[in-house]
Amino acid sequence: MPTSTLPFPTVDPSVDHAIQAIVAGASTDATCSTDLAAGPWDFDIRPGYGPGSSMGDVIPTGAPRQGELPAAYREADEAELHARIRAAKQTLGDRVVILGHFYQRDEVVTHADYVGDSFQLATAAKGRTDAEAIVFCGVHFMAETADLLSSPDQAVILPNLAAGCSMADMADIDQVEECWEQLADVLGDLDAQDADGRVPVIPVTYMNSSAAIKGFVGRHGGIVCTSSNAETVLEWAFARGRRVLFFPDQHLGRNTAKAMGVPLERMPMWNPRKPLGGSTAEELADAQVILWHGFCSVHRRFTVAQIDQARAEHPGVRVIVHPECPMEVVDAADEAGSTDYIRRAIDAATEPTTFAIGTEINLVRRLAAQYPQHEIFCLDPVVCPCSTMYRIHPGYLAWVLEELVAGRTPNRITVSDDVAAPARVALERMLAAKPPAAN
Repeated sequence: MPTSTLPFPTVDPSVDHAIQAIVAGASTDATCSTDLAAGPWDFDIRPGYGPGSSMGDVIPTGAPRQGELPAAYREADEAELHARIRAAKQTLGDRVVILGHFYQRDEVVTHADYVGDSFQLATAAKGRTDAEAIVFCGVHFMAETADLLSSPDQAVILPNLAAGCSMADMADIDQVEECWEQLADVLGDLDAQDADGRVPVIPVTYMNSSAAIKGFVGRHGGIVCTSSNAETVLEWAFARGRRVLFFPDQHLGRNTAKAMGVPLERMPMWNPRKPLGGSTAEELADAQVILWHGFCSVHRRFTVAQIDQARAEHPGVRVIVHPECPMEVVDAADEAGSTDYIRRAIDAATEPTTFAIGTEINLVRRLAAQYPQHEIFCLDPVVCPCSTMYRIHPGYLAWVLEELVAGRTPNRITVSDDVAAPARVALERMLAAKPPAAN
């Protein structure tokens, strides 16, 4: 066998294979939970997000759960599931489109017609008007967004209803409505414009939020943002309001506003479990950005110590992290950007480079396999995928596709009209607030 001329060894992109090797003792790497080696159906009947990065987060009462997956799918091996998926896709043809998020396991992404971040996939769904069914291999809020942007006669399907998002769940509609009422007590009429035509506060929600939250934002003159256009969206909001209420991810809000020159003392935190969010009326009145007490458990795992270690072990390493990481991690990194920014930065590197990446492990391993001329590794040495993304398994994908072949539509995600109309308004505002081409 010829020796490879590539500077770095070939990487198996499968996180599942890595975890199975760890559990079998064939690898000296570490994982945050050996339960990840089991099928996600083992956890579907239990409350919680499942093993992985969000397993310590508290799931809301009444969060969706998945019914029992038939034994034929639970017991099939990887090769059989791949064969069944391919056969079902061939039978369905253009009637179905499969969307795969960057953070999905490789065994699912390999069958996706489109791969991207949540917004890229939602817009891809919008462009596939010929498809009767959109199978969204991601998490619940993403499927909701696809339903908002697709046509009414298209069915959006989430293969595993238990694939939620702990960050999105950290801001529920009742908490946000209560926050709005308390802000009105402090700031006065929230619809009243000042001499410059600005209202007291504009709500901004990250794409990683429920349709109900997007609907709230749309009703109150606000807007949705992504990690790619957060700065442009904040500029839009500051032109219309004296303050911004940003939810659910505190870190994206803080990192973005700080880069725009907003001082930290003018970014109080809103903890929904405390009166006035834990701040004083004076602090809220002086605020420029009110940050919701939410976070991504994947990106909270990254630390400055990990960056220091990467620099010590790999002189000249280029450290890129996601803006959902804590502020001190973003400050210590060379660059911060969305998942698509990270992908494009690696793709644009013309010389062999060592990259330390602070984002979800499935994407990092896939990038390492796709760009073998570079050395690419995850800042966090512990293999710990997104708990909820990992709930989507080839077994569920095979099941929903074969159900569609049989004329049944399982796990359909729909957004009610009263929520969908204002949510679409907020999304359209986001679409109009385009960042500069250089970004």
